[in-house]
Parts: sequence; C-alpha cells; structure tokens
Amino acid sequence: MSELKEGQKAPAISAKDQNGNAVSLEQFKGKTVVLYFYPKDNTPGCTAEACDFRDNYAGLTTKGIVVLGVSVDDEKSHQKFITKYDLPFTLLADTDQKIVQDYGVWGEKNMYGKKYMGTHRTTFIIDENGDIIHIIKKVDSKNPTAQVLELLDK
Repeated sequence: MSELKEGQKAPAISAKDQNGNAVSLEQFKGKTVVLYFYPKDNTPGCTAEACDFRDNYAGLTTKGIVVLGVSVDDEKSHQKFITKYDLPFTLLADTDQKIVQDYGVWGEKNMYGKKYMGTHRTTFIIDENGDIIHIIKKVDSKNPTAQVLELLDK
C-alpha cells in the first residue's frame, strides 16, 4: 500500500455508520470533509478527540465542514460511544479494515514493548472535489479541531 499524499484523490469509502446506514465519501461532494481515524471507541485519547470535535461541531458545520470518524469497531460499539458522549457526527464501522488499509493508517504499533497491529491516529482533510488537501499525522487528541481549523484558515 503506497502512502497517500496531499493533492491526491481520496480513496472511495463505502461503509456502514453507527445505525447500519451505507455511507460513501461521494455523498459529501461539495463539502469539506474531516475524515479522522482513531484506534478504539471509549479509550481516553479517542474519547478526548471525539469530544473536542463534539464541542466544536457547530462551528465546523457553520463552515460547511462534515466530520466523519472511522475505527475498526463495529456499529454497536459506535452507537454506545455516541450515546455515552452525545456525539453529533457520523462514525463509520470499518470492521473489515478496508478503509484503514486504503488510507494507509493500519500498521504496527508498540505499547509498553508489546507490538500489535492497529489504527494510527490520523486526520485527512478532503476538499469539496474529493481531493486530500491536508494530512495530520501528529494529531493532538485534546485539540484536533484547532489543528484542522489552523490548516483550513491558511
């Protein structure tokens, strides 16, 4: 899998959301999409990241920005995460790991000396034409909205 770069077309997405509805990137043509990949529902860093997007959601939507979260958790896990933290945006269930593979964010991780495969926290900003305009690899899980807006305001 080659690494995605800014300026490339974003790979197509076809996945189920937390309610089992089919979602594709094509549905959001004409809007800026913040596609954020996170390791796991209900973990401290992922919760902080999701809650920051939640707390700033109104401001993002006012600017015509759509927020989509992606993890390899299933729809049921996403539903619980959304309900527990009152998340107003869509979470995609990538249980077959197709999206994380297509976006190059699935790989080896290391925690406490233990190696395992997982999702690397990464945010892609996709423009209204479906092109990747920014890739944030060093996501600040406490302030992801500020990172996104800083890039978009340049």
